[in-house]
Amino acid sequence: MKTLPADVQPYQRTPVFTEATVPAGLLRQHTTKAGTWGKIVVLEGRLRYRILAPEPVEILLSPERFGVVEPQVPHEVSPEGPVRFYVEFHRVPES
Repeated sequence: MKTLPADVQPYQRTPVFTEATVPAGLLRQHTTKAGTWGKIVVLEGRLRYRILAPEPVEILLSPERFGVVEPQVPHEVSPEGPVRFYVEFHRVPES
């Protein structure tokens, strides 16, 4: 399982999304900016997380298992029934 680098810190967080409110952009291929990592945190239910490159990987996220989004790596998510989740963005602090 991928992990966040030790030197990154959270700087922003999305609202909590549900299967009914998840933005369309998260449901299709997208990326984070250079230097931006994401942590997908599921509060309730399950969320399918697909890493689309360089090698496709599919992970079922739950309250016990969060997802790590690497900078500029294409990915998408899809709810597996009722779900509540948010995304926390991380980066190396500016010196």
